[in-house]
Amino acid sequence: MRLIDDKTEIGNRLLKARKNAGFTQSEVAEKASISERTYADIERGTKNMRVDTLCRICIALNITPDYLLTDYDKEELPHSQEEVLSDFMNSPPRHREIGIRIIAAYLRALNEL
Repeated sequence: MRLIDDKTEIGNRLLKARKNAGFTQSEVAEKASISERTYADIERGTKNMRVDTLCRICIALNITPDYLLTDYDKEELPHSQEEVLSDFMNSPPRHREIGIRIIAAYLRALNEL
């Protein structure tokens, strides 16, 4: 699995997900509670987004953050909560810290719906 940090590649994935969902940029922006300009810039790959914005966009498009941020073969993913937690606990401390921030932001975004 590879972590994607190229804004253009993330933007292309957003474009594909938005088109698949049948939404306009304006509709996604409204659902994610961000400006249309901000969403357009993110989708073009000219602007970074905060984790909470990422989570709100994912919720709006009904996709997961891993769809945007990783390049993986779905067969590689762990299938049980125990496997996920084990992988998480065995990851480097910095990765765990980032994971906790992503999960916290995701849960905050869900609570705002």
